[in-house]
Amino acid sequence: MAVSRRQLLLGSAGALGATTFSLWSATAASEPIKIGFLAAMTGPSSAPTIGFNRGVIFAVDAINAAGGVKGRMLEVVTRDTQGDPTKAVNATQELISQAKVHAIWGPFNSGEALATTPIMARAKMPNIHPCVVETLIDPTKFPNAFRLAPSNSQWDDAVRNYCLNILKVKKVAVIGDTTGYGVTAVGASVAAFKKDGAEVVYQANIDATQPDMTPDMLRARNAGAEVFVIWSVSTGMEARMFNTRAAMNWDIAFVGHPSMASGELAGLVEKPENWKKVYAIGYKSCSYDASGKLPAKSQDLVDRLLKANVSIKDTLLWWIADGVDAIDLIAKGVEQSGSTDGEGIIKYWNSLSKYPGYFGNFVFSPTQHNGYLTEEIVMSEASTARNGTFALAPGYT
Repeated sequence: MAVSRRQLLLGSAGALGATTFSLWSATAASEPIKIGFLAAMTGPSSAPTIGFNRGVIFAVDAINAAGGVKGRMLEVVTRDTQGDPTKAVNATQELISQAKVHAIWGPFNSGEALATTPIMARAKMPNIHPCVVETLIDPTKFPNAFRLAPSNSQWDDAVRNYCLNILKVKKVAVIGDTTGYGVTAVGASVAAFKKDGAEVVYQANIDATQPDMTPDMLRARNAGAEVFVIWSVSTGMEARMFNTRAAMNWDIAFVGHPSMASGELAGLVEKPENWKKVYAIGYKSCSYDASGKLPAKSQDLVDRLLKANVSIKDTLLWWIADGVDAIDLIAKGVEQSGSTDGEGIIKYWNSLSKYPGYFGNFVFSPTQHNGYLTEEIVMSEASTARNGTFALAPGYT
């Protein structure tokens, strides 16, 4: 049969198209999996990022050393938000439109997340974050956003239970910084204490850079405060409060945010004893028992981190563990869905009835994006850090 010139050209075009598609598929399959990392690497809110960043690097190195995800390497695209919501918004838009990341881990400050979460939702960008403000998780408004830590109400419950039922106090001072997180957390905490019958004798939001904490602490003492509840990630602000308490010779406990147990505080308090009677939010996975033993899975992670020369003495193990879990969840989302398509990653996360992370067991569904279990939360004795883990605060049996 004679073949016309037109048929020949069509056949050639078809073959070329098939070849081009094959080359495109091969190229796509070998391209890196890009993970956006929104982190306050510098600034007053940077303490948690130290740990999160080490967990990210450790997890990415481990996965890439094992061959990546179906042959594709992980690539982390980091943007320093400096704890500034405006910078976080700009970084988010750049990661989505220019860097073209496949998923985003962070930000770590709720004030930033309040500004960036709607942007990621509009872009249908898979997003995991550890920010605690309640409104950041809403499967209807933000079907792409998943919380990889407790919510602030879960933290609130643990702190309030410790103050009222273990310390047996009734008069409370509630202090936060002036970030979006600090303002929101103080408001929620005050409302919850009052609902449970406690008297909030003093509340304030203080600029994290304020050099002298004496005026606020004097007002709290004069009002009869029996405990200080702190909601801030600023270790500098917290250290100044601890030092002021010592200078005032005031025997009162601090209870609250996990950052009060950060290793940075050892170098910020004027005397080691200034860090006593400080009880920070902690977790069963990162608490050692009376004999000094951690849960087996947590000990395995610590051993692996130390073998890889990852420093954990000056940060919190849960921050590192959460960073590891975030990268693992993104990698598994790509592996299980078979692509870097955001819809597939989100669908995988929604199927996790019990995901065994290092930080804890996570439970997600299409209608539940708060994954952490409340029963995993405890209070830690802040100054008892050992490789980022802690002894339980006094009063637990």
